[in-house]
Amino acid sequence: MNLENWLNHCENLHPQSIDLGLERVAKVAHAMGLRFACPVITVAGTNGKGSTCAMLEAVYRQSGYKTGMYTSPHLVYFQERCRLQGQAVAAEELIKHFEKVEAARGDITLSYFEFTSLALFSCLASATLDVVILEVGLGGRLDAVNVIDTDCAVITSIDLDHTELLGKDRDSIGFEKAGIMRPHKPVVISDPSPPKSVLLHASRLNADVWQVTKDVQFNGDTQQWTWRSRGRTYSGLAYPALRGANQMLNAAGVLAVMEALRQQLPVTAQAIRAGLSTVQWPGRFQILPGQPAIVLDVAHNPHAASALAHNLDAMGFYPRTHAVLGAMADKDIAGLLKRLMPLVECWYFCDLPTPRAATAVQLQTAWQSLSPPSTSKASLFAGPQQALSQAMEVADPTDRILVFGSFFTVGGVLQHGIDGRLPAYLPT
Repeated sequence: MNLENWLNHCENLHPQSIDLGLERVAKVAHAMGLRFACPVITVAGTNGKGSTCAMLEAVYRQSGYKTGMYTSPHLVYFQERCRLQGQAVAAEELIKHFEKVEAARGDITLSYFEFTSLALFSCLASATLDVVILEVGLGGRLDAVNVIDTDCAVITSIDLDHTELLGKDRDSIGFEKAGIMRPHKPVVISDPSPPKSVLLHASRLNADVWQVTKDVQFNGDTQQWTWRSRGRTYSGLAYPALRGANQMLNAAGVLAVMEALRQQLPVTAQAIRAGLSTVQWPGRFQILPGQPAIVLDVAHNPHAASALAHNLDAMGFYPRTHAVLGAMADKDIAGLLKRLMPLVECWYFCDLPTPRAATAVQLQTAWQSLSPPSTSKASLFAGPQQALSQAMEVADPTDRILVFGSFFTVGGVLQHGIDGRLPAYLPT
């Protein structure tokens, strides 16, 4: 079977799309003999996970290390989820690893996420690598990624998302995220105000805690920034190439990981500068060159939308902002809209190609229920590409277009390129 056949097979194995718990996954991982022969860094959190992983990968690659990285979900192509040396693995390379999971699982039913994650872990484990970076999909404690022991845990920002599965408040959600910690191992906490449950769990495990703004300090001017912790200082650092004020917290956490694992993976100040200044991660406050300005962001919960609104506000004045929005039905759609409504004059609501998505009509209904200003307007589209095309036709050169709300929304406009502004997307 080719990769598409395998993915279809995985879709139909388990009656639930999400089935949190490690027992089944651990049995299959054991049967596969799954283990890593290099340090593993596991990253959990509500927002900032992907950016943190990308920065870790960029700095370690600049240091000459052979890197492997697992992230989810993908923007356009499934194989984006597994990167070797900064490049997405070839689709055909994954086939043997899907076969390995199938042979090992016997009569154990695995969800799509569990099956595919094990296949990608197998791919990473079979490569000769110096460091592996794993992004947690949902929560942490019961997520399939947690079947792999970590040498350093990273907890990024924590806020309300997936509340039906993780809990109704930050403390409950923090406890789930903290489940990736291991006894006596380092844990980097990039959230400047973490829930008490995170710190309490770290204390119970006697983990080596590096908390940004407490154990780790940073400051800067318009040109460069400085990082300090435990007697080490890095000065004259380039700001991360990933845009947005929130990336500084992520970058400060990344440097803490470098220090926590220095004995196993020493890095130079020059590698840190080069890695941060060249890192790329599509769809995270990504601003395309040309006019009108186009901003792509996968923000899909109110916390991420607040950061997005702050970053948009810092861009300066635009006569009008046009927003293409597609979102999952289980998200806090009202929360998403509230954060961006003060900045957006023209809305383009779109359907997405998944049954989990809210329809364009549902998005418009949610928007209308918030009593939008009489000067704002909305229209409906069958997909993100159609919505963006209309926005580009209507927008003046000095306007701004925002595409946000889901990986499906951003991936939908990236897939075939954007009117000569951006080529058709290829996984790199």
